[in-house]
Amino acid sequence: MKNIRVLVVDDSAYNRDAMSGMLGSAPGITVVGTAVDGEEAIEKVVRLKPDFITLDLEMPRMDGFTFLRWLMRSMPIPVIVVSSKADDKSVIRALEFGAVDFMPKPIGPDASLDDLKTELVKKVRAFADTEMAKVSSSVALIEEAARQGPAPRKSHKRTGEPNFDMLAIGASTGGPPAIQAIITKLPRDFPAAVVVAQHMPPKFTRFFAERLDKLSALDVKEAEDGDLVLTGRVLVSPGGHHMTFERGKGAVKVVLQKAVPKDRYTPSVDVMMRSAAMNYSGRVLGVILTGMGNDGKDGMGLIKGMGGRTLAESPETAVIYGMPKEAVMAGTVDRVLPLDKMAAEIITECG
Repeated sequence: MKNIRVLVVDDSAYNRDAMSGMLGSAPGITVVGTAVDGEEAIEKVVRLKPDFITLDLEMPRMDGFTFLRWLMRSMPIPVIVVSSKADDKSVIRALEFGAVDFMPKPIGPDASLDDLKTELVKKVRAFADTEMAKVSSSVALIEEAARQGPAPRKSHKRTGEPNFDMLAIGASTGGPPAIQAIITKLPRDFPAAVVVAQHMPPKFTRFFAERLDKLSALDVKEAEDGDLVLTGRVLVSPGGHHMTFERGKGAVKVVLQKAVPKDRYTPSVDVMMRSAAMNYSGRVLGVILTGMGNDGKDGMGLIKGMGGRTLAESPETAVIYGMPKEAVMAGTVDRVLPLDKMAAEIITECG
């Protein structure tokens, strides 16, 4: 087993000691140093050359964002943001800057960082070998989209009926930047409704949707029970729930299902895609992006089986080639594409 060398960056002495203890006690992980702010973190990165970093965002002198920007441009290393604010929009920005994942610190009078240990150790082991060139590629796509601004209307007029009524996108680890890279390139007159299932805790999905809405030409919101599924509207499944659909008189609306502890993936890509296929038959374009596990494999299969089309992100760009790989191996994918080609393919497919 490879020994993973970790740098813990946090301005709280208690947090540094607690995270160093829980990581250092795990087999195959060594905490090689700690830092109280971004300036010290830069010095420790250059001198110690860690394999992995846990990063707080709010710190004196140099904050986590400034450090993260320097790191991704100078010495890209996998980073997990460990944030004390479970409703902080800054976590979404950190993912844009190149953090591979995040974890909310427990809060409240009885909160203990010990509650983080199992999940933190699991994530450090899972992401230590992340190919940072792929992360950098996603960051570059986002920066390019930001420079260009929201996508305009398509330059040519459409003739006839669009090919699909719904675009269903699923992702997990590495997904927020990948989804952003796609949504921000869709034109204002995109001819299909868009629904998104991104594995993410409650509250963070709302801030993710708000961020997409600010940056894209389409209207984006976190889905609520009863929301109408409309052409050119993007609905993001809320954390802690699964998004399904129900067809009524002349309209399709959102029906949210509260997740239960036994659910492996939340929000579930499979649940969303299966419901999309059942309500729209062959009029769905399914897209599966980066992420661990196999969520989306069955949903993509049903979309394809009912006459829709399916696309998967290629191993060339997927930060974690888990979910796309499972769908490809199951034979449920029509075409595999790198992330930088995905938006153009979606626009072409939808007509």
